[in-house]
Amino acid sequence: MTASAPESELYVGLMSGTSLDGVDGVLVDFRGAQPRVLAHRAMPFSPELKQELLALNTPGDNELHRAALAANGLVRVYAQTVQALLTQTHTQARQVRAIGAHGQTVRHRPGAFDGTGYTLQLNNPALLAELTQIDVVADFRSRDVAASGQGAPLVPVFHQGIFGQTDHTVGVLNLGGIANLSVLHASGDVQGFDCGPGNALLDHWCQQHTGQAFDDNGAWGASGQVIAPLLQALLAEPFLHQAPPKSTGRDLFHPTWLAHQLRAFANANATDVQTTLTEFTALACANDVRRHAPEAQELLVCGGGALNGFLMARLQVTLPQVRVRSSTERGMPPLQVEAAAFAWLARQTVLGLPGNHPKVTGAQGARILGGIFKA
Repeated sequence: MTASAPESELYVGLMSGTSLDGVDGVLVDFRGAQPRVLAHRAMPFSPELKQELLALNTPGDNELHRAALAANGLVRVYAQTVQALLTQTHTQARQVRAIGAHGQTVRHRPGAFDGTGYTLQLNNPALLAELTQIDVVADFRSRDVAASGQGAPLVPVFHQGIFGQTDHTVGVLNLGGIANLSVLHASGDVQGFDCGPGNALLDHWCQQHTGQAFDDNGAWGASGQVIAPLLQALLAEPFLHQAPPKSTGRDLFHPTWLAHQLRAFANANATDVQTTLTEFTALACANDVRRHAPEAQELLVCGGGALNGFLMARLQVTLPQVRVRSSTERGMPPLQVEAAAFAWLARQTVLGLPGNHPKVTGAQGARILGGIFKA
């Protein structure tokens, strides 16, 4: 099949984040002043794929073989998501310019070990191009890391384009498995960095103690009490006090880290721990808003954490001078924002334009990100 026509402005963005709950896919039309999401589809991971992706975040046996097969499994979910989007909108594959496929981050250690470090996203973009017959753009982070950057976050420039205001500073908080904050100044200046854990610890603790994949609307966490000494111990994590640029992942905020924090609280009530983890997540984010965006008037929240009513309420309580609200109120629902950002990043690559922001990632300069796998 021939490649899509150059004038096409339809792109697919695929996002499978550190929450490991599945894939969010969007079909985006970039004609006009603002990108328009034509369709959104969420495709869950099978329990087996989710468990394997989670396991590959830490060293284990036969990793190369397992990682390659997990990447193939992930891409098959990606392809199903793309097909669902095309069917939903009666769109032909040839009408789509490219797919932005982020892959599944399993290790993120920029600058570590040898001065360059690495970031690793499981993916098989060649297989995705084969299955969809659409050009695929992938491996967005590694070029920024090669240029001495963090490789993350990459979405603040996209946030600026759709959420930025000329009369006041806006914060955009993405609560995926890890939380990242974009600070969109009225001047057009952009900051962005990872704040700490988003849903990763909350989901882990909920799964371990209730058997549920996540704390629905934060109801379980809302039923307990904060364990003040535990909260203070969690907030002492050095990463939270580092100056940007900085990024993190499950390399730091993982079950073993949490178990270490809980050693002195072996008899703590599981519900109270969930309440404390929710407060920890809220405070880690709120402290960064106060530190880096004290003049912000609104905080737009996206990612799965925006659906946690208790977490949203705690953010509002800890930031009384800021209006905390879902990104839906500014025209893009929480589960669409990050996927749309990777559609935008794919478009930047296709057009030969930079996708990173050196001030955000710490890279030596603006870089064209990702590689293109032709259909």
